[in-house]
Amino acid sequence: METLWFTLVAWMLTMYVLLDGFDLGAGALHLLAARDESGRRQILRSIGPVWDGNEVWLLAAGGTLYFAFPALYASSFSGFYLPLMIVLWLLILRGAAIEFRNHLRSPVWIPFWDVVFSGASALLAIFYGAALGNVVRGVPLDDSGHFFLPLWTDWLPGPEPGILDWYTVLAGVAALAALAHHGALWIALKTADPVASRARGIAGLLWYAVLGLTLVLTGATFRVQPHIPARLGEQPWIYLFAALALGGLLWSLLARRRGEDARAFLGSCLYLAGMLLSVAFGLYPNLLPSNTNPALSLTIYNAATGAYAMRVALYWWIPGMALVLFYTWFTYRRFAGKVRLEEEGY
Repeated sequence: METLWFTLVAWMLTMYVLLDGFDLGAGALHLLAARDESGRRQILRSIGPVWDGNEVWLLAAGGTLYFAFPALYASSFSGFYLPLMIVLWLLILRGAAIEFRNHLRSPVWIPFWDVVFSGASALLAIFYGAALGNVVRGVPLDDSGHFFLPLWTDWLPGPEPGILDWYTVLAGVAALAALAHHGALWIALKTADPVASRARGIAGLLWYAVLGLTLVLTGATFRVQPHIPARLGEQPWIYLFAALALGGLLWSLLARRRGEDARAFLGSCLYLAGMLLSVAFGLYPNLLPSNTNPALSLTIYNAATGAYAMRVALYWWIPGMALVLFYTWFTYRRFAGKVRLEEEGY
């Protein structure tokens, strides 16, 4: 049962990154892909009907962690208190920028919220990547399963790391590049020229950055977290996720060059899914590794709730996720196709 819930949480977080990832990337590129008010409204309209629904997957994954692995939830929310508050404020600012932007027609009001929207989106991508880097690297857990991390120490991932060190910053930059590439492909899929053409050009440049950062980050991960290469040696089937990631990245390149925007975006989805699942099952059964004593790591076994609670939770989780899946399918089907500025909305 623990492995089942681990797989479900990994799937839900992957869905969140695939869906909210493109609107974070589109937001980060908001001031680059669009050069005028018409172009910026196109980008906002491309994510307007779906961005808040995408974040449901984050809430659902957080709720699932709470009832499936409460020890992980408690430890993470206390140890990562500062970055979680930063993420919360960035989410608030980003949502406020999307909703407040068009309330006043002013040469100061609209540009101000454009900068807030773009900056908050980019910083969220970086912080999400740095958060994943902290999980992969490990934290100094004590005997009670708790830890504390300052924002930074000596920038080295040693026994007394900070939230930010060279590895987690690298992970944050890689996440920004990957999600910006994802968002550029979404903009190309949903908008008309010249915004779509400009987005394809940006995606072309970012593709090489994503490839290079992926290779560098993979090598750094093998150095920082020895559990992952050891597990890959024991379970070589996990390499299938890495192959999925590289295949998706290559597919996105070829499809974009052929002008197939939908397939290019799908390739980016496969890349992100492959990378995230490689990390998840490379760390398994660890949920939050200890970088001081591996025996103190939080795993799917010592962080899980009782077997009875897991069975009962599954009965509630199934209809709840069926509703989320139906809502997601309906929304994307309802707002399929290129955006049109003459319609009401963002």
